[in-house]
Amino acid sequence: MPASTALLTDRYELTMVDAALSAGTAHRRSVFELFARRLSGARRYGVVAGTGRLLEALEQFRFTDAELEWLAGEQFLRPETLDWLADFAFSGSIWGYPEGEVFFPGSPLLTVESTFAEGVLLETLALSILNADSAVATAASRMSHASGGKPLAEMGSRRTGERSAVAAARAAYIAGFSATSNLEAGRSYGIPTMGTAAHSFTLLHDSERDAFAAQVASLGPGTTLLVDTYDIEQGVRNAVAVAGPGLGAVRIDSGDLPVVVGRVRRLLDELGAVDTRITVTNDLDEHTVAALAASPVDSFGVGTSVVVGSGSPTMGMVYKLVARTGDDGDWVPVAKRSAEKASIGGRKGVRRITSAAGTVLGEHILLREGAADNLRLGQGESAQEVVVPLVIDGAVQPGHTGPEGIAAARERHQRSVAALPPVAMSLTRGDPAVPTVYED
Repeated sequence: MPASTALLTDRYELTMVDAALSAGTAHRRSVFELFARRLSGARRYGVVAGTGRLLEALEQFRFTDAELEWLAGEQFLRPETLDWLADFAFSGSIWGYPEGEVFFPGSPLLTVESTFAEGVLLETLALSILNADSAVATAASRMSHASGGKPLAEMGSRRTGERSAVAAARAAYIAGFSATSNLEAGRSYGIPTMGTAAHSFTLLHDSERDAFAAQVASLGPGTTLLVDTYDIEQGVRNAVAVAGPGLGAVRIDSGDLPVVVGRVRRLLDELGAVDTRITVTNDLDEHTVAALAASPVDSFGVGTSVVVGSGSPTMGMVYKLVARTGDDGDWVPVAKRSAEKASIGGRKGVRRITSAAGTVLGEHILLREGAADNLRLGQGESAQEVVVPLVIDGAVQPGHTGPEGIAAARERHQRSVAALPPVAMSLTRGDPAVPTVYED
């Protein structure tokens, strides 16, 4: 049985439950909302990722004897609260933006309706997964566009935590990367894996030719040979001499890449290896990928930059109570008024406005029931619902988890990005690609 995820949370979630149970308010019906006040790094759009992982974690959010025994030993919860936790299973409902979808400031990415106690327990889990995964996916999406359609491989496992590496590979794949170097990501999520040899393999052998010969003997001439351990030009000559003109690819991991790539392409052609591909690595990000997109590079390998969100490792998402019932059972909208951290109370809906040509014009957030009926649309414009059910009465809805959910998210992401206006593809810092409009 998979390990419990119940302690992947902050202590104050449990102390709030404890106090609310004591006060008699824990079972008030409540609505929580997860959103980002702004786009980190002044990005033009964000990409939702981690939804499937959150739903999988929710199914394992149970307090087993091991968790309860440890909590009892910490002595910060009443016995009555430990008894409540022992029986916990989320029974509420969650709606949200489906994974792979684009979003903008204020977009209600998750809406959780449950009792206060059940909903507040999910805060840290939801934020830790979606903040990290969406940051990776947003960076990966920018890189995918910058590549001009050329394949990108995620290879940043050694630049982040061992479990974060798996999640990052998943998020990058959803946002357009074609493969990962991480085997656990391949096993867990069905992502294609890639990788051949590092510089240490070349250094192990008495000569570069010996190293290439050993690799070709093992993996065949269609392999990728790393040619920059010593001298790049000689490395290319050695690679073709060993593997023949049918060599699959050469990899370059150093040097002034725009200049080096051109020289390598000319040399490969001169040696008759006209179909041998060139892949480059070497601390790439969306800006260097864009600079190389028009060069004779055939594919890219991106490590550090993608797994750390290319300078924005979190999306700055928050999880806020926006409505709850009073003692009379009526719904009451609630909101923070803190300076620069104010929230908007009440449960919300979303309509995305698109032109007759299918280009996104704006994100309209509906602040009251019936607001959608009052939307003013121009000729040919349409309004699409964005939010979908993810969990209904405690039951995770099908199609959002596992390889099936990843495939759907990857396809959805392609459609969503294709519908954005051209300004969304700018790599410079700026305002969101489309405005967020609140409809009351």
